[in-house]
Amino acid sequence: MTGSTGARLAVAVWALTRVALLLCVTKVITLPGPDVTSDVSVIYHGWSEVLKTGTYPRSDVTWQYPPLAALAVLSPALLPFLDYASAFFVLAFVCDLLVLGLLLYAGRGDGRWPAGAWVWVAGVPLLGTTAYARYDVMVTAVAVAALLAGLRHPRVLGALAAVGALLKVWPVLILAGTARGRATRRAWTAAAVTAAGLLVVCTVAMPGALDFLGSQRDRGTEVESLGALVFHVARQFGWQGRVEFHYGSMEFMGPHVPLVSTLALGLSVLAFGWLLLWRLRAREFGVSTPADAAFAAVLLFTTTSRVISPQYMLWLVGLAAVCLVFRDSRMVLPAGLVLVATGVTQWEFPLGFMHVVTSDATGVTLMFLRNGLLVAATLIACRRLWRQTVTGAAREGGPATRSGLDRATEPVAS
Repeated sequence: MTGSTGARLAVAVWALTRVALLLCVTKVITLPGPDVTSDVSVIYHGWSEVLKTGTYPRSDVTWQYPPLAALAVLSPALLPFLDYASAFFVLAFVCDLLVLGLLLYAGRGDGRWPAGAWVWVAGVPLLGTTAYARYDVMVTAVAVAALLAGLRHPRVLGALAAVGALLKVWPVLILAGTARGRATRRAWTAAAVTAAGLLVVCTVAMPGALDFLGSQRDRGTEVESLGALVFHVARQFGWQGRVEFHYGSMEFMGPHVPLVSTLALGLSVLAFGWLLLWRLRAREFGVSTPADAAFAAVLLFTTTSRVISPQYMLWLVGLAAVCLVFRDSRMVLPAGLVLVATGVTQWEFPLGFMHVVTSDATGVTLMFLRNGLLVAATLIACRRLWRQTVTGAAREGGPATRSGLDRATEPVAS
C-alpha cells in the first residue's frame, strides 16, 4: 500500500467513525448508560453564561480549570447559528480533524510512517462519545501541534505548551523531553514568557482566574483512579464507606480515604522525582525523544492521579499517536496498551458505570483491567525511555552531546 493510498484509507475510516460519533452525541443514535453530553449542554453552557458576565464561575467548586479553559467553554459562540451543544460538538469534530491532518503530514518522509495517524483514527472512537463531550480534544490538538512544531521550532513548542497548560495543565509535561542546550532554553523560555503574559491578561480581564487551584487541592479519590481499587476491594469485606458526587466526579467518602488520597499525591511526587532524575541522566536525545518523554510523563501523572476521568485517555492517545509518527520510537507496545485501555474505559464509562459505582464483580474487574493496563504501559514506557536515552547512551561510551534532532534542525530553529 502506497503512502497516499494509506492516507486516503485513514481519512475514510476517520470520516466513518466520526460521523458515527456525531450521530451519538447529537442523540440521533442513543447508547446505553448515562448521558455523557450533559456536561456540555448543562455544565459547560452554564459556565459560558457566567463567563459572559465578565467573571469566572467562582462560586462553582466544579470549575477546576486554568483560566484559558474559558476560551474552550465560550468557543461555541463562534457558530451562532447552532445551539450551544451542537456548536461544541462541531468544534470538537474540527479539532479531531486538525489532529488527523497534522499526523498525516508529519508521517511523511524518511524515518516516518503513518502509524501515528492510525492510532488517532482508532483511539478516539474507542473512547466513544466522551471524546466529543469534553473539551479535552481541543487541548490534545494543541499538545499534538506543539510537539510536531517543536521538531523545527522550539519556541513554537514552548508557546503552545504554555497555551495548553493554561487550558488544562497537563500539556506543560510535553516540555520534559526537549533536547538539552539551545532547544531547551528556547522552548522553556518561550513557555515561561507566554504563560506569564497570558496569566496577567486573564487575571486583569476577569476575577477568579486562579480560583481553580483551591478546587484541585480539595479533590478526593475518584472511583476510577488507581487508589480507588483499595476501596473497591475493601467494599467486598465490609468497608463502610460510600460513593458521592464530590467536586465534579464520583468519589469515595469514608474511613481511610484521606490517607489513600495522600498516598496518591505521594506517588505523583515520586513520579516527578523519577522524571527529574531521567532528565538529569539522559545523554542522547533522538528525533522521537520529545514525544516519547511527553508520553511517558503524562502516563506517569495520569496513572498516579487521584482522578482518572475517562477523557484523560484522549491525552494519552494523542501523545501515543505523535510517538508513532517516528519509526525509531520505542513506544509501540505502550501505545498499544493505551489503545486497549481506552476501549476498556468506554466499557466502564459510560456503558458499565453503575457497576463501577457499586463495586460489583463486573465493575471491579473493569477497573483492575483498565488501571492494570495503564500501570503496565507506564512502567514499560519509562523503562524504554530510560534504556534508549540513559543506559543505551552510556553503553556507547559517548559524552552527553547535542541530539540528532538538534543537529538536524539547527539552521532553521527559531
